[in-house]
Amino acid sequence: MNTEVIVTCPVTGAGDTVARHPGVPVSPGEISAAAIEAAKAGAAIAHIHVRDPANGKGTNDPALFREVVERVRESETDVVINLTAGGGGDFIPNDEVPAEGAPGTDMQTPEERHAHVDELLPEICSLDCGSYNFSQFVYMNPEPWIRRQARLIQDAGVKPELECFELGHIRLAKQLIEEGLIDHPPFFQLCLGILWSAEADTQTMLTMRNGLPEGAHWAAFGTGRMQFPMAAQSVLLGGHVRVGLEDNLYLKRGTLATNAQLVEKAVRIIEDLGARVLSPAEARQKLHLKARG
Repeated sequence: MNTEVIVTCPVTGAGDTVARHPGVPVSPGEISAAAIEAAKAGAAIAHIHVRDPANGKGTNDPALFREVVERVRESETDVVINLTAGGGGDFIPNDEVPAEGAPGTDMQTPEERHAHVDELLPEICSLDCGSYNFSQFVYMNPEPWIRRQARLIQDAGVKPELECFELGHIRLAKQLIEEGLIDHPPFFQLCLGILWSAEADTQTMLTMRNGLPEGAHWAAFGTGRMQFPMAAQSVLLGGHVRVGLEDNLYLKRGTLATNAQLVEKAVRIIEDLGARVLSPAEARQKLHLKARG
């Protein structure tokens, strides 16, 4: 069991959730406010996507990332900023021209995915460690692209959050570590319950945890109704916790949540298990993060 737990809050994500929950943050002001509120509720890390304010859809616009990060930093709220760097990988099959994506396809090179990270220098950014099926599209992330992006992140002095949706993703991440592309100690995020990837259950989490390299820090999350069961399970198996509106919209059945409410509930669960929630400063020390302005 982990007795010193880091809580991450993914405050908005890029999924099609705005129509299902009017409280999902969309504008830079709303997203930054959600990150600040999550931090005050007990989250040490805020994981940040941005959305197009005109339509609520996920976007990779560096200007929007810049505005969110500036707002959080200007608030002087102590929170570790974790920017997504996994945008631009959505390939929608085209039956008429299979070699080209159908409308809605959104592909970026590793350099394009990394541009806002290099500009804003967060303490953490995500590094998706493979491709996978997701509902009606494929998230495309071939090995050469992952290597290029890992090097860009390392050169920027940012800690990669190694997002793993399958056992094969862990295998590739370990290879990157062996090659020196990931600095010690690595930080893994086990992503469970996403269609059609690893399931959100105890056996899957345990199997993925057992595949991690010695000395790695790790967290895990479940989506939807499995968010809190997987949060508790992660603590019991030695990991950290992620809860937020990117992964789940409900505080309980039929009750829409805010990010702060989800964090507060996770904190209660962690403390009821006999563990302690770490502050942002303690999280920085544990993960060996480089402080940013």
